[in-house]
Amino acid sequence: MLGYVFAVFAICLAVTVPIGITMGISAMVPHFLNPMFPAKIEFIVRQMVGGVDSTPFIAVPLFVLSGIIMARGGVSDKLFNMFSYFAGDKTGGLPCAVVVTCLFYGAISGSGPATVAAIGAMSIPLLVSLGYDKTFVTALVATAGGLGVIIPPSIPFILYGLSSGVSVGAMFIAGILPGLLIGFCLMAYACYYCWKHGEDKEKLAAYCYELRKNGLWHIFSKSFWALMTPVIILGGIYGGVTTPTEAACVSVVYALIVCCFVYKTMTFKDVVSAFVEAVVTYGPITFILAGAMAFGRVLTIMQAPQTIAMMITGLVSSKIGILIVINLFLLVVGMVIDTSPAILILTPILLPLVKQIGVDPIHFGIIMVVNLAIGFVTPPMGINLFVASSMTGISVVTIARKAIPFIVAFFVSLLLITFIPAISLALL
Repeated sequence: MLGYVFAVFAICLAVTVPIGITMGISAMVPHFLNPMFPAKIEFIVRQMVGGVDSTPFIAVPLFVLSGIIMARGGVSDKLFNMFSYFAGDKTGGLPCAVVVTCLFYGAISGSGPATVAAIGAMSIPLLVSLGYDKTFVTALVATAGGLGVIIPPSIPFILYGLSSGVSVGAMFIAGILPGLLIGFCLMAYACYYCWKHGEDKEKLAAYCYELRKNGLWHIFSKSFWALMTPVIILGGIYGGVTTPTEAACVSVVYALIVCCFVYKTMTFKDVVSAFVEAVVTYGPITFILAGAMAFGRVLTIMQAPQTIAMMITGLVSSKIGILIVINLFLLVVGMVIDTSPAILILTPILLPLVKQIGVDPIHFGIIMVVNLAIGFVTPPMGINLFVASSMTGISVVTIARKAIPFIVAFFVSLLLITFIPAISLALL
């Protein structure tokens, strides 16, 4: 029966049925095949409604909203200027500033595509005007945008915490060093690329002169409130002052105060528009999450975790072999399924297996999210590629080809994170 369920799931995806509907249909298959199966349609509907009726889930739309407000308020510009002040005239300095800005902005939005949209809209035209190859810059932003789901607060970490029962705050702490490692690897390749292909030093010197002529204090004073955003959000969580959900609420209020009253880059009309965009963005996600919760529950009843665990251990028996198989599986999943449903469906299936071989649940959560983050820049799903393509007019295939070295850097980081648990667990 399990084979029929996954067959229906694959067929629905192949004919482009929306993922939320696909999971709902697939969840109903067992009952249609066997009326005695306990998960009736009424049960599935209850699971869908109950699955999203959760306080921790509220953090997801709130982080989406705060990211949209910050993007519309020009916070990314302030962050980029601050980092460019120090590195702008160094070899690969501005591409590295893009990566660091993505790291900081990821600590605001918690979303990969949102990070690409906010940072790309500002940095791509600037870097192209300074002589950098447009395809290279677009590929850099698309790949670095994946840091948005690894650097805390991260929406996928929240969903993994809900699915696995581990602390969301612990997941946030565990994501810091892996995110920094991936950012370092991306910057290393960016510096190598700029060293090999050269840069327009005259344009860079002129840009840095304009940026620095009013002094560091001028740039810092403008960037201070943007730089404080991740400090306030993460400091509240790690200090035990707020829960992740409360921190998400604080982030929305702080974003409104900074953008409306400090930077004065948003009007009341802009705020209303941001709320509308947040509803439009999160509405489909809610249905996907509901379908994923019901589908995951049905798979649990069918004992899919045990069945899949037996299949994997039948192929390989060593811990290293099992982790390699799981990584390859997650990489493929990330290419065809969005991050949120993938986490909600696969966590209950794979977590018992990795616990059995002695992998810490928090460590596995980092492995899973990093794998799926690579899926942001790998076709056919590759949502970051589509976002970057829509901004620049460059085809998705062209961006994907240019992004291959960045993906390799991401993959090297993944291997280190997988086989060196301390990278994820050292701060806990």
